[in-house]
Amino acid sequence: MAEDLVLPYPNLELAQHVFVLSSSSLAHLHANTSKELLKGIEADHMAPYYKLITSKQTEIPLDQTLLSNLEKLNKEELDKLDERLSEAEKTEGESDIADALRARANYLTRIGDKDAALEAQKLALEKTPGLGQRIDIVLTLIRLGLFFGDQDVISSNLEKAEELVEQGGDWDRRNRLKVYRGLHLLSIRQFKRGGELLLDALSTFTATEILSYNDFVALTTIANVLTLKRVDLKKKLIGAPEVNQVLPELPNLSELIKSLYDSHYDKFFRALAELEQSFLRPSRLLSPHTTYYVREMRILAYGQLLESYQSLTLDSLARSFGVSVEFVDSELSRFIASGRLHCTIDKVNGVVETNRPALKNAQYETVIRQGDLLLNSVQRLSKVLH
Repeated sequence: MAEDLVLPYPNLELAQHVFVLSSSSLAHLHANTSKELLKGIEADHMAPYYKLITSKQTEIPLDQTLLSNLEKLNKEELDKLDERLSEAEKTEGESDIADALRARANYLTRIGDKDAALEAQKLALEKTPGLGQRIDIVLTLIRLGLFFGDQDVISSNLEKAEELVEQGGDWDRRNRLKVYRGLHLLSIRQFKRGGELLLDALSTFTATEILSYNDFVALTTIANVLTLKRVDLKKKLIGAPEVNQVLPELPNLSELIKSLYDSHYDKFFRALAELEQSFLRPSRLLSPHTTYYVREMRILAYGQLLESYQSLTLDSLARSFGVSVEFVDSELSRFIASGRLHCTIDKVNGVVETNRPALKNAQYETVIRQGDLLLNSVQRLSKVLH
C-alpha cells in the first residue's frame, strides 16, 4: 500500500560522502565524492543541508545561485504542504490531517532541515493513530539521528520503536528494526550483538531505505567473522547463499573470510590490510573502530593457529603470516602482556609455547569477575537507597 512505502529520507549515502570529504587521508576519493554529494543534494532539493555543510566543508564551496534555486523550490513545496494541512484542518478528519502532517514532516526530512524535521515528525507521531505508521515515523527519526550523528535521537527512538513493535508491529517492521539496531550497535563497537541482529535479518532484509543490500551483507560479514566460532563461520556465513551472492563483488572481504577459515594466514593478513584501506577507514560507521577491529582480527588469527600446536618456532609462525620474525615477536609480546594470548615466547630458542588455561580456572575467573561487578552494583544501589 502507498501509505506503507518507506521513503529513503534522509539519504544516508550523502552523510557518508560528507564523512569522506572530512577526512584528509581519503583525499584520493574527494573529487568523485564531491560530485556525488552535490548530485544528491540537488536531486532532493536539500537547501538547508547544503547551507549547513558548505559552512563546515571547505571542499564544497557555496554556490549562491544553486542555494537560491533550492531555497525557492523548498518554499514552493512547503507552501503547498502548508496549504494542504490548512485545508485538512478546516474540512477533513483526523486521518487526513495526520496524512498532511506526515507529508510535511517527510519533506523536511528529505531536504535535511534537522530541527524542523525532528519537530514535524514528532508532531506527526502525536497525531497519527495507526500503529504501523507510528513505527515508520519513529524509524524515520532514527534515520535522522544516524544521518546527523545524533546519538541521543538514535537511542531514544530505538527504545520507542521497540515499545511500539512489541505492541503489535508486523513482520516487516520487526525485521527492519533489527537492521537499525544492528547498525547502531556496530557504531558503538558492540560487534557481537550487532552482528547477531544483522545475521538474523540476512534472509529477510528489506531495509533498503537505510543502506544497500551489498553494504548490509558486507557489514554483516565484517561483524560476524570477528565473533563467530569457526564451525558457525562455515555454517552461517560461508555457506549462506545471501553472502555467496554478494561476496564476489567484495573480493577483499571474500578473501578475508575464506583465508581465515582455511588457515591461509598470509593471505588473511593481506586481505585484512586491504579491507582496512578499502572499506573500514572510508566507512563512516566503522572508521572509528578500525584500529580495534584490525587488532582483534589479528588476535583471532594468532589464537586460531596457536591453539593447534603445543609449540611453534617464531620463524615458522612468521612464515605462516607472511611477516618478519621481528614483527611477529613484537606483536605477540604485546598481546601476551595484555592477556589476550595464552602463550610464552622462548627468545633464546626462538620458540612460542602455548599455555592453555584449564577450563575450571577460566570458569572460576569468570565467576569472580562477575561477582565483583555484582557487588559493585549492589553497593552503588545501597548508596542511592540510603
